[in-house]
Amino acid sequence: MDAAQVAAFFRGKNILITGATGFLGKVLLEKILRIQPEVTKLFLLVRATDDESARRRVQTEVTGREIFQVLREKHGKGFEDFIEEKVYPLAGDVMYEDFGLDTAKLKEVSKDVDIIVNGAATTNFYERYDVSFDTNVLGAKQICAFANKCTKLKMLLHVSTAYVCGEQEGLILEKPFMMGDTLREGTHLDIESELNLIKHTQMELKANCATDKAQRKTMKELGLKRARRFGWPNTYVFTKAMGEMLLGHLRGDLPVVIIRPSIITSILKEPLPGWMEGVRTIDSVFLGYAKQALKFFLVDPNTIMDVIPGDMVVNSMMVAMLAHSGEQAQTIYHVTSSMSNPASYMTLRESAHRYFVDNPPRGENGEPIRLNKMRFFSTVARLRMYMVIKYKLPLEILHLVNIGLCGVFSGRYNELSGKYRLAMHLIELYAPYTLFKGRFDDMNLEKLRKAMEQNSDGGEYYFDFDPKKIDWDDYFYMVHFPGVLKYLA
Repeated sequence: MDAAQVAAFFRGKNILITGATGFLGKVLLEKILRIQPEVTKLFLLVRATDDESARRRVQTEVTGREIFQVLREKHGKGFEDFIEEKVYPLAGDVMYEDFGLDTAKLKEVSKDVDIIVNGAATTNFYERYDVSFDTNVLGAKQICAFANKCTKLKMLLHVSTAYVCGEQEGLILEKPFMMGDTLREGTHLDIESELNLIKHTQMELKANCATDKAQRKTMKELGLKRARRFGWPNTYVFTKAMGEMLLGHLRGDLPVVIIRPSIITSILKEPLPGWMEGVRTIDSVFLGYAKQALKFFLVDPNTIMDVIPGDMVVNSMMVAMLAHSGEQAQTIYHVTSSMSNPASYMTLRESAHRYFVDNPPRGENGEPIRLNKMRFFSTVARLRMYMVIKYKLPLEILHLVNIGLCGVFSGRYNELSGKYRLAMHLIELYAPYTLFKGRFDDMNLEKLRKAMEQNSDGGEYYFDFDPKKIDWDDYFYMVHFPGVLKYLA
């Protein structure tokens, strides 16, 4: 198998993609169109009221983005006609049966589609349980049901996350979840019961005439409570794990590939080095540091920070589509770097500091601002102590002064108290990732890499997904940090 064969595989194919408005979806769509202009149709399922609204949304949120500039230059004035010929927006939602498509659309797609890529997901760690369940769990169920109606389907590729493993330590294998699996000994997970619990809670909230704010708070807390009951740190990874369980249970003989990337970062090489969308954990830290709004963070500088560039994730997805097309099996890939080429948080900190020494941000007067190195706390207990001394005690003093002055500072106290509670909440929420002690086995991915010919990463087609080739310090300094400031700041 070589790169030319991978590109040729997509000739004449009809592909249904969910989640195309997300970062990874855009990178995948652009790559397919760029390397194989003879792909037949790319059906994009997007949330919209009708197909015209879906078309406008795709134009605005997908093909109108910077990631398509190379393709736009290649086609010149014919770019829009090319997109219209190849890209078919569909108004629908993965949480509904048959995605909510009408009979005619359903018939057209189900008889034509060769490959389904399910990238639709709600990725907020602290999302409402009902919202996260609808997309990440019921969405996987509906994808599987739809896939089994597609008469010529060759495979279903599902994008999950490596962190469905929870807070495990040591070597984490590329193995599937079985129905009922949990990460806490002595518990058993029943997905149907979780759905019933959500419905019951919704009915109770409605009967009690709860405000929208109260409903959001209750459903967010319910998701976190249920996740932690079964051993997962947050609602996102808990619901993604349940989605994987349903896929494995319902797929029958359908060929399924589950891609589990770690923290996805900016594009390494092509088509636009440094391009990204959506602030991720490490990017929010970097931006906070650049603006001097964040001078400390919860992280053990010696732990491994498992990151992988977005174009490498997409390259592995496309090679996996060819490798497993038509197979009657389920295969899981960790698209990660902690085993092959680990990078530490210390590398990130040193690269960031060096970058800002060489490229200092400027204040309102135009003068360069000198940034100190970010302070790292390696345990939650140490950071809590620092927060109490630095912020909580002054808050309590302000509280006493406010009482003595009959509430003169009530507004200020409430504002600062709210910020303190939010900071402590974020510390708890991100701790499982910034203090993560596991390493992801990538044996399946290594086999896939070896299946590609050694010279297949050059020339017209490029499908490299080997993190061993990345110099992390160079990538952060030359590609990622400039990309964060250009596209996210």
